Formats: sequence, C-alpha cells, structure tokens
Amino acid sequence: MPRHVRIKAPGAPRSLPVLRPAVMPGDDWVDDTTVKGVRYEGAVIAGRSAEAVEAERCRFENTRFTGTELRRAVLSDSYFETCDFAQVRARDVSLIRCAVTSSRLTGSSWAPGTFRDVRFEACRSDLALFRYSKFNAVVFADCNMQGADFQSAEFNSVRFVNCGLRGAQFSHAVMQNVRFENCDLGEVNGAKSFRGATVQGPGSMDLALLIAHETGVTIEA
Repeated sequence: MPRHVRIKAPGAPRSLPVLRPAVMPGDDWVDDTTVKGVRYEGAVIAGRSAEAVEAERCRFENTRFTGTELRRAVLSDSYFETCDFAQVRARDVSLIRCAVTSSRLTGSSWAPGTFRDVRFEACRSDLALFRYSKFNAVVFADCNMQGADFQSAEFNSVRFVNCGLRGAQFSHAVMQNVRFENCDLGEVNGAKSFRGATVQGPGSMDLALLIAHETGVTIEA
C-alpha cells in the first residue's frame, strides 16, 4: 500500500499593501543595509560585496544581482520576479517566506543557506550550488535544475514538480517528507540518498535503475 506523505506547503510572503519605489544609491546593498517595504524595478545590484543585508516585505522585478557576494543576509516576505542571480555567491544567507518566479540562478552558490517557506517557479537554476543547505517547506516547480548540487543538503517538506534534475548531485542528502513529481532524474548522483522520498512519474524508473547501479544490482531484461 503506498505511503501517504504529508508535505507542508510554503507560507506566502506577508507583503505590504503599498511599497515605496527604490531610490539609488540610498537603497543599494552595502554592509548592514536594511530595507523594508521597497519596490525595486529594473534595478542593478550586480557585482556588489555586502554583509548582513536585511530585506523585508520587498518586491524585486527585473532586478540584476549577477556576480554579487552576500554574507549573512536575511531576505524575508519578499517577491523576486524575473531577476538575475547568475554567479551570485551567497554564504549563510536565509530566504524566509519568499517567492522566486521566472528568475535565473545559473551557476550561483548558496552554500550553506537556509530556505524556509519558499517557492521557486519557472526558474533556471542549472549548475547552482546548494551544498549543506537546509530546505523546509519549499517548492520547486517547472525549474531547470540540471547539474545542480545538493550534496549533504537537508530537505523537510519539499516538493519538486516538473523539474529537470538530470545530472544533479544528491550525495549524502537527508530527505524527510520529500516528493518528486514528473521530474527528469536521469543520471542523478547519490540516488541512495533518496531514502524517505516519494517519486512519481517517469523519473521513478530512472531512479530505480540508478539505485540498482549504486548497490551493485544487475538487471537483465
């Protein structure tokens, strides 16, 4: 009998009804910047190096963060729409109650990071690095995550829906209440770490073959 998995849905960002437009350079990200209730539209926060940034109840639209280095930042109750995080280097950064939509995270690093109540939708996250990160109540939907690295990550109440995960790394990951639905799991590494996960759709056969290979099982037709 199939095991019923109860997965907590991510909480929605607690946005403000009215946001003030960002004014640069006052709302730029430098060390110890704190912004609340600000709307960034078409802003460029690229190539920065900042520590202890706090952004709360903000909205970022068409904003470029490419190549920025962040340390100990907290981004909460915020929306990121069509943003570019390519090659971002984020260490000890937390995303809490955030929604990231139609954004690019190619080659970015979030190791280690904390993601709680976050939804990623229609994002390109190929070759992104999430090693040793913690995910709680997170959804990845319709995302390209080929070659992403989740080595030693911890997952609790996480769903991957219609995601391309071919060649992704999951070695030594810990999964509790995790579900993969209609995902491409071909050539993933660390298939044995899927213990505790539920896999539905065509990816289930890919994963079964990889587990067999990693455990030395020979399958003959």
